[in-house]
Amino acid sequence: MRITDFDFNLPDDLIAREPTPERSASRLLVPRDTQPHQNRRFADLPQLLAPGDLIVFNDSRVLRARLRGHKQTGGAVEALVERVTDTHAALAQMRMSKPAQPGSTIDWQRAQAKVIGRTGEFWQLTFNRPVFEVLEDEGEMPLPPYLNRAPGQDDDTRYQTVYARHPGSVAAPTAGLHFDDALLKSLAARGIERAFVTLHVGAGTFQPVRVDDIRAHRMHSEHYEISAATAAAIRAARARGGRVVAVGTTSLRTLESAAIGVSGEVRSGPGDTALFITPGYRFQVVDALITNFHLPRSTLLMLVSAFAGIDLIRAAYAHAIADRYRFFSYGDAMLLERSPAHDHIPSQHA
Repeated sequence: MRITDFDFNLPDDLIAREPTPERSASRLLVPRDTQPHQNRRFADLPQLLAPGDLIVFNDSRVLRARLRGHKQTGGAVEALVERVTDTHAALAQMRMSKPAQPGSTIDWQRAQAKVIGRTGEFWQLTFNRPVFEVLEDEGEMPLPPYLNRAPGQDDDTRYQTVYARHPGSVAAPTAGLHFDDALLKSLAARGIERAFVTLHVGAGTFQPVRVDDIRAHRMHSEHYEISAATAAAIRAARARGGRVVAVGTTSLRTLESAAIGVSGEVRSGPGDTALFITPGYRFQVVDALITNFHLPRSTLLMLVSAFAGIDLIRAAYAHAIADRYRFFSYGDAMLLERSPAHDHIPSQHA
């Protein structure tokens, strides 16, 4: 398939640059193949799921991952920490006028980092203080570039899910931003079970697809963890006939990456994934997906097209644009059901 198969025109004023006043007050589109699409509110979600369903969240916490400093020569440096690899070590993307030299140092506001070398597009840095401590002390929330604004005080809480626990992401698992405590209680009261995975979202989530033939694209690797309790909850849901509902593409990719063979049983434990899901992928675990509206030509748009069907997604996006849904990280959401018609050929594990 070609990159142009996943393109669409979006009016600039439909990009949600600020969150809704209340998390669950956003809109929820439920696309349908043979009947009209349903325009709902996100707070309606408990009525759209069934008792016995299992909803799976990504509980990764967004780091204040953007740092601003300068080199010994005085040149400005903007860094985005991609992954914390040890207490005092990290991989980062860095923007500067001239490349840093191995052995040189970068001064942040109240900390310093030594440049060890380069791994692909990432720089290896060693900090003189614990990395998490430095980020919390002087880092900025890494808002997506298309918001085209500096982070404000509200972003510290609103670009973070209410259930975030494990720090490590440089972008929010945005489908989870719609959930508040009241909605979580409503889901539990309806008999909908919950479980958690952890996938630390990397900067690669914003990486554009630069090739015409999408099969040539390679994803960045991201680290995940699945507990034994979550694997058991998925087995129990299947045994009682409940659906596995993934909150966001990160939860879906985590579960599908951990699927074992043709059985689709989910393996617990840590792992790394560069799974690139495109139309033709045979889904093994996830039955329904809650997801935001994604950028044109993005790997996330390819994933939802694989999950629900290209034609349905095209129709749903056209409906959303016509009905003025809000797009991207702070935007509205969709509830998608897996399309059996697209369950036949495994995609690549890059």
